[in-house]
Amino acid sequence: MRAVREGDLAKLGPLFDRYHLSLFDFLNRMTGNRHTAEDLVQEVFLRVLKYRATWRDGARFETWVFRIARNARADYYSGRESLSPLTEEAMDSPDATPGPDGQLEQEHESARLQAALMSLREDRRELIVLARYQGMKHEAIAELLGIDTGAVKVRIHRALKELRDIFLRLSETPTCDVKTPPRSLRTI
Repeated sequence: MRAVREGDLAKLGPLFDRYHLSLFDFLNRMTGNRHTAEDLVQEVFLRVLKYRATWRDGARFETWVFRIARNARADYYSGRESLSPLTEEAMDSPDATPGPDGQLEQEHESARLQAALMSLREDRRELIVLARYQGMKHEAIAELLGIDTGAVKVRIHRALKELRDIFLRLSETPTCDVKTPPRSLRTI
């Protein structure tokens, strides 16, 4: 990033290669819209170029670029009342494909988890996406949000508890036949 900041724009390519997928995944999970996420990733890298002089030595590039992504998403949705509904492709995970017996159960679990995640307040959904899907450390999330690491841990814990409660409520509806949380929630 130092080279990009100093005018070597060819060095933006490796940064794009390294971060565009994680930014897309984050924005796709936050917006629930693949096309919007693609547009926002492009906007993020345009802003990286535009605001490259604001990046400071010693700062984590990941934190800086995710802050730009959060701002781009907020700017995109400013003035809108609600986000578009979550699509199945938005929550696809790169987990190993289950056998034929487990595929239907996994599809039902995934749909309930998607519904539960999208029913969370945006700030709580963002914490879960950053921590669980992006694998960001608590310290990086704290820096990104401008809060203490302890506050991040507490907020993530509360968000995961709420997500689990919503998931279990959705599991109790007559159309759902699985009563246990998905593997990702059982470890909470």
